[in-house]
Amino acid sequence: MSISVSNISKIYDQQNALKEVSFEVNEGEIVGFLGPNGAGKSTMMKILTTYLDPSEGKALVNGFDISTQPIDVQRNVGYLPEHNPLYLEMYVREYLSFNAQVYKISKSRIEEVIKLTGLTPESNKKIGQLSKGYRQRVGLACALLHDPKVLILDEPTTGLDPNQLVDIRELIKSVGKEKTVFLSTHIMQEVEAMCDRVIIIDQGTIVADKNLNEMMDQTDQIIEVEFDYRVEEAFLLKLDHIKNVKNIHGFAYQLVFDTTTDMRSTVFDFAHDNELKILQLSRKNKDLESLFRELTK
Repeated sequence: MSISVSNISKIYDQQNALKEVSFEVNEGEIVGFLGPNGAGKSTMMKILTTYLDPSEGKALVNGFDISTQPIDVQRNVGYLPEHNPLYLEMYVREYLSFNAQVYKISKSRIEEVIKLTGLTPESNKKIGQLSKGYRQRVGLACALLHDPKVLILDEPTTGLDPNQLVDIRELIKSVGKEKTVFLSTHIMQEVEAMCDRVIIIDQGTIVADKNLNEMMDQTDQIIEVEFDYRVEEAFLLKLDHIKNVKNIHGFAYQLVFDTTTDMRSTVFDFAHDNELKILQLSRKNKDLESLFRELTK
């Protein structure tokens, strides 16, 4: 088990930032840690990296206790905080060399992480001259210097343009083949593209913890249909497995079914039996963003 969190609470003055949070992350998993602003994501990550002490509870990282074995935890964790702390006047190699001395790492490792993170073309520049995407690469390179077993990344893709997003996503996926990755982000598409599992936190409490494929398979089926005539919603609510009916505009309706069976044929039969013509029909599944909004609203 790479990360084990048991009943962790964190209280600031009178505010409960975390309320008896428990979860586990298996070795080799890429887990997305999601939640609205102020939900407790960064607090949880700072606790796991020993930057903060919990008010209550226990957590282990790679088998080491965050409270009694903080140095061992730090040796096993690579951390990229939300606001990447970089010395802009330092050159890339100079900055990595400075951090390598802290960990007492050989200079050969510096060249390895430069190559791994795709920094080679920019490695002779000052950090202040780099784009946001390359600065994130420098942060990741620094987090990887001591070859940690666990990577904790707080909003690693914030502020990146679409091309930079793709590059950092592929880099994280590549690193995740050999390490456990625990990351937070507000970009749901990135979670869907990178993660094996999703943990959603809201107001300091875990509200969902599921394998990503399992979570998406359990979503409601949405069918949007447009008839040539107005239909009373009460009639549509008689359809099998129907959960909700909403008139979108005119003669167009959104039908929500609580089944994974394709219900378009049922809608066709309904139209035929009621002498209606279907002008448009499409099936949609709820994406992660929709589920996130439902769970955290």
